[in-house]
Amino acid sequence: MYSELVMDHFSNPRNVGEIPDADGVGTEGNPTCGDIMKIFIKVEDETITDIKFKTFGCGAAIATSSMVTEMVKGKNLDEAMAISNKMVAEALGGLPANKMHCSNLAADALHKAIVDYKEKQKQKTVKEAPAAAVHPHEGHTCICPFCERSMEEPYPYCSSCGAELKYCPKCEGVVAQGAKTCSSCGAALED
Repeated sequence: MYSELVMDHFSNPRNVGEIPDADGVGTEGNPTCGDIMKIFIKVEDETITDIKFKTFGCGAAIATSSMVTEMVKGKNLDEAMAISNKMVAEALGGLPANKMHCSNLAADALHKAIVDYKEKQKQKTVKEAPAAAVHPHEGHTCICPFCERSMEEPYPYCSSCGAELKYCPKCEGVVAQGAKTCSSCGAALED
């Protein structure tokens, strides 16, 4: 039997819909029961400012999706990543044992949306990071294009900030991993 709160979130789900310009999107599904959840998040200053969901599934799937959106709106990303399936089920006043997987799906879809956001931010940072005009084989110090700290030896990553780096094959300048062109010489770079 479902709790009144489960029935309320099923009958009157909160935050239903899509966010067309979402900062992160997470999809999770369970082929066994046919439930599919998609969560969309907007993030500002590492805080979830808006969250919506679309779910195809049973009443418990809709209720857990609705509840997870209520639980994390206004939370920072670390707090949202800490949301577990158990927390979702408890917030709903419990779920029948055969419906606990729905809370897993909701928490997992949320986590995937956050990971998607972080990946997009990482790619954005790579695109925005300047390339350092350094030539390590000429005896110059390598400079990280992210944190601008010097590196003792040429590495494929910066030990100060952890950024992944590579060298331009044309001028041997240090550039961010994923950069499409070298800002030192303008050469096209391969991934």
